[in-house]
Amino acid sequence: MIIRVANPIYDSVFKYLMEDERIARTVLSALLKKEVVEVQIRRNEYTNGYRDNISMFRIDFGARIREDAGALRLILIELQKTWLETETLRFRQYLGAQYANPENMVREEMRPPYGIPMVAVYILGHRVGHINVPVLYVNHKPYDYEGNEVTEGLPDPFVDSLVHDSIIVQIPLLHGQINNRLEKVFSVFDQTNKEKDNRQLVELDDANYQDDADMQYILHRLLMASSDAQLRQDMNDEDIYIQPLEDRDTAIMSRDKVIKEKDQQILQQNQQLSEQSQQLSLKDQQLDRVREKLRQQGLSENEIEEWLGK
Repeated sequence: MIIRVANPIYDSVFKYLMEDERIARTVLSALLKKEVVEVQIRRNEYTNGYRDNISMFRIDFGARIREDAGALRLILIELQKTWLETETLRFRQYLGAQYANPENMVREEMRPPYGIPMVAVYILGHRVGHINVPVLYVNHKPYDYEGNEVTEGLPDPFVDSLVHDSIIVQIPLLHGQINNRLEKVFSVFDQTNKEKDNRQLVELDDANYQDDADMQYILHRLLMASSDAQLRQDMNDEDIYIQPLEDRDTAIMSRDKVIKEKDQQILQQNQQLSEQSQQLSLKDQQLDRVREKLRQQGLSENEIEEWLGK
């Protein structure tokens, strides 16, 4: 059965989802490919709503994850979501603030404080360059001078305090494919399912999720969000802000398309001119050979030109 639920691409709806502890564990477990046993929204949650000509939503989590060997490990998850293309400097500035936050340090007796390991998650409503995978994992590994991976003594708090892994989700590349757990969880973000006349709603086939209690729970919360008057107003507010920016981007894309087509036309014309130039060069070479043969036969230059003109 097709159901119509709130579109989680909206910051207000996404925040409503991730405030639920069970949904947060489901989404983050799928992203990390590890069981998230416990998760909490940190008190320094920060949402940069609609300013500086960009919509960017940020939220911080403290999560305990179960490693493959069964041990529990505390990590920070810095999640940033944006509809529109933005400068990477904005992301870096926010991460820098989290690195500098003393609340993100662990203090133990008999040892210096160290930073809690961090994972940066970017949920993007746009594509990144020419990368053609919907979810990109960028993980750091330690190497020695010779390029050999170092495993002895790792993980180490000092090393983990200074580097972080990243996960980049490109929503435009989801395209309704459900081949693994992450794609199943993020299928609710697939914008090819949004209603034609109302992008605040997405249409989902609940038959795809009937065997999954966690996904049923997510659908139920999105259904609740679609009937919440305040969330509908928040989505309207986002539309009012975002629409002019999307119109601008559409105009830029149209302009870039025209420029690209003109560049291709110029390139084709240049290729044609180059081919014509090569043909003329071949003809000139042929004429030079004919002239040389006629000279060898004793003809004068005037006689040669007269002969060639016939």
